[in-house]
Amino acid sequence: MPTSPGRLSPPSAITVESPARLHLGFIDPNGSLGRAFGSVGLAIDAHGTRITARQAPASRRNAMIEGVTSDAQRDRIERHLEQLEKALGAPSTIDIEVHETPRAHTGLGSGTQLALALGTAFARVQGHDTNTADIARILTRGARSGIGIHGFDHGGLIVDGGRDLRHASATKLPPLIARQPFPEAWRVLLIDDTSREGLHGDEEKRGLASLAPFPATLAAHLSHLVLMRVLPAVAESDFDTFADAICDLQQTIGEYFAPVQGGVFASPAVARALEAVAAEQKAGIGQTSWGPVGFAFVASAQDAERARATAQRVSPGTPLTLTIASGRNRGATWRAAGHRHHGANAA
Repeated sequence: MPTSPGRLSPPSAITVESPARLHLGFIDPNGSLGRAFGSVGLAIDAHGTRITARQAPASRRNAMIEGVTSDAQRDRIERHLEQLEKALGAPSTIDIEVHETPRAHTGLGSGTQLALALGTAFARVQGHDTNTADIARILTRGARSGIGIHGFDHGGLIVDGGRDLRHASATKLPPLIARQPFPEAWRVLLIDDTSREGLHGDEEKRGLASLAPFPATLAAHLSHLVLMRVLPAVAESDFDTFADAICDLQQTIGEYFAPVQGGVFASPAVARALEAVAAEQKAGIGQTSWGPVGFAFVASAQDAERARATAQRVSPGTPLTLTIASGRNRGATWRAAGHRHHGANAA
C-alpha cells in the first residue's frame, strides 16, 4: 500500500485477499540484547483471508456484516470498524462480506490478516491512502511479531527485528530486517488438529508471564541459526540445510514454551504425524505459533504427497486435516469490483 496519507478517488467496492502465515519461531523472547522477540515467518498460499467492503446506500446508517463464521468474528469486525471510523472518519457506511478466513487460533495469523484486510478495504472504499503499518497501529496488531504485517505487504520468508525495550512503544511495528523469496519447488504439509485451539487472549498473556527468562546463550544460538543457516539456505535453495535449521529452531523454542502448551507441540496427534513424516523422509518439522497447526517442509510436490500419505496412515480416527501449501512470494492483493486485479502496492 502507499506510504503517504491522503485521499483517493474511491471505488464503490473492494475485495482484499491476504495470505496466511507460518510463525516459525521467536529469536529472543527475553530481549537479552535490548530487543524482545524478533521473529521468523513465511507467507503461504493456503488458508488465506478474503473479504469485500462495499459502500452502503446513503439512506442506511448501520453496516451489514455477512459471511462470518462465529459471533466472535462478527464482534471483532464490528470493533475494528469502530476503530477505523474513529481514526479515519466515515463519510459513508461500509458493508462487509467475509468470503474466506482460516480457522481462528490455530497459528496461521487469522486475527492479523482479518484486521489488515478489513482496514485496507475500509480505507480504499472511503478514499483514504493509508499504509499497512498505520492500519496495524489503529487496530492494535503486531504487539510481539511483525511477521503477519510484513507478510501482508511483501510475502516470502520474513525476519523481523523485534521490539526495542529501551524505547518501548506498543504502536511501533517491529522492523523488517530480511525478506527472501521462498523457493518455488519447496512445499509445506500443514496438519491441523481441529479438536484444539492455540493459546490466545488473556490465557496467552498469563502463559508468557509464567515462563522463565530465555537464556542469552539460546538467543545467540537462534540468531546464528537464522543468519547463517536459514537465510542462506533459502537464498541458495539448499533444502537439507534449511530443514535441519528449522528442526533445530523449532526444537529449541518449543522446549522453552513446553511448560505452557503441554509439550514441544500443543497437539500430541500432530506431533505423532510429523514425527512419522520426518522418520521417512527429509523434512523440517515444527509448529506455527501456539499451534495446534504443525508443519513439515519438504523439497518437492511429490515429497509433499508422500508426506501427506504418511500422516494419514499414522492418524486413523484423529480429527486432523491436512493441506499442502507453497510459499507465497507476494503480499495481499485487492481488486475493485468490475476491474482488473491489482497488487496491494498499486495506487
